Amino acid sequence: QVQLVESGGGLVQAGGSLRLTCAASGRISRINAMAWHRQAPGKQREWVATVTIRGSTNYADSMKGRFTISRDNAKNTVYLQMNSLKPEDTAIYYCNLGQDNTSYWGQGTQVTVSS
Repeated sequence: QVQLVESGGGLVQAGGSLRLTCAASGRISRINAMAWHRQAPGKQREWVATVTIRGSTNYADSMKGRFTISRDNAKNTVYLQMNSLKPEDTAIYYCNLGQDNTSYWGQGTQVTVSS
């Protein structure tokens, strides 16, 4: 099994920054991808960004230029640096790890951006 624990969420004013952290533990494969997703109130969960084991990254269009995903393979940790935050970024942010055709999710961390 794999466990994912997110941290770093909170309340921030528009234009501010937050850094989310997700620590993975358990049976971590050497071939995996880690990602962030988010779910705003009343909306479906949406993909934010992905980083592969080799460090290749992809972003949803609305996050490009503002969010940066990175990982520390030695620590099995993924980060999401969020800059220039907007009220519409308010959501619960979930960490995801995909390996061996299985997807694991964390419990989420709340990010609230005030206008």
